[in-house]
Amino acid sequence: MLGELCYWIFNMSIIASFMGMIVLLIRKIPGIPHRVSVFLWVVPFARMCIPFGLNNPYSLMSLISRLTTRTVTVYQPAEGIAFSITNSLMAANSYFPISYRVNMLEKVFETAGLIWIIAALAVLLALAMLYHTTKREVKDARNLEQNIYLSEKVESPAVYGIIKPRIILPASCGNLETEYVLRHERTHVRRKDNLWRLLGFGAAAIHWFNPFSWIFLKAFLSDLELACDESAVSGYSEEERKDYARALLSSVRCRNLFASAFGGAKVRTRIENLLSYKRMTVVSAIGFTMLILAIIWTLLTNAG
Repeated sequence: MLGELCYWIFNMSIIASFMGMIVLLIRKIPGIPHRVSVFLWVVPFARMCIPFGLNNPYSLMSLISRLTTRTVTVYQPAEGIAFSITNSLMAANSYFPISYRVNMLEKVFETAGLIWIIAALAVLLALAMLYHTTKREVKDARNLEQNIYLSEKVESPAVYGIIKPRIILPASCGNLETEYVLRHERTHVRRKDNLWRLLGFGAAAIHWFNPFSWIFLKAFLSDLELACDESAVSGYSEEERKDYARALLSSVRCRNLFASAFGGAKVRTRIENLLSYKRMTVVSAIGFTMLILAIIWTLLTNAG
């Protein structure tokens, strides 16, 4: 059982890596707002966590399957929607249960499965302990108003928690900074970015053996901050965006994995993005949304 699970995890990781590299390329295309393109990360992370997908004749996998991989049908009705699992390793004669082409492969995947589950649980446990330590660090923060707190233990403003998120400000935060900080952190809360961060870490922990999963996670966290900045300044004038950027420069010290921080990404990239920001029109917003949805549908579905 563990060997079969490992077999499919490896398959998922291969496809997720390929899709993630495509997302890395697409996000570099100038003109696509980060608050739209950030949704592309649903593709590699969904590929990491969900073994099956809808069949689609217009999927990118339809082209790839002609060369290096094929799909294993999970559910095929006479007509209508069909589900399948992408199979890149192609090391078995049958799949439910798996019957390997070479007997030795069964022992290889059983051993690999044992190593994988031990390491994955260790990574998840380490992340859980770090999350618990992070929450304890700001437990004694002083309430300022509503969900806004002050703490002597933090160096940079950030949102802590998922179910009942709290905005924690350093005691030294100035009045001008606070206006922009609160706008940014409230945007994180509204977008539920801490939840997406946690899900991203969970997906990377499952695929701990794949270096691409950590590369994708780093890029995803960066895009979350860029998308949050764009949403936060969407109603600002050019001068207000400059003031926002100046406030960002004074808040660059946060290194907390589980907190959405005002200064939590590459500041130079964020400032350049802020200063080149252009407000989307209704037409461009609809166009970008349709483009991203089409890309997600093409990359997330299996060969039809």
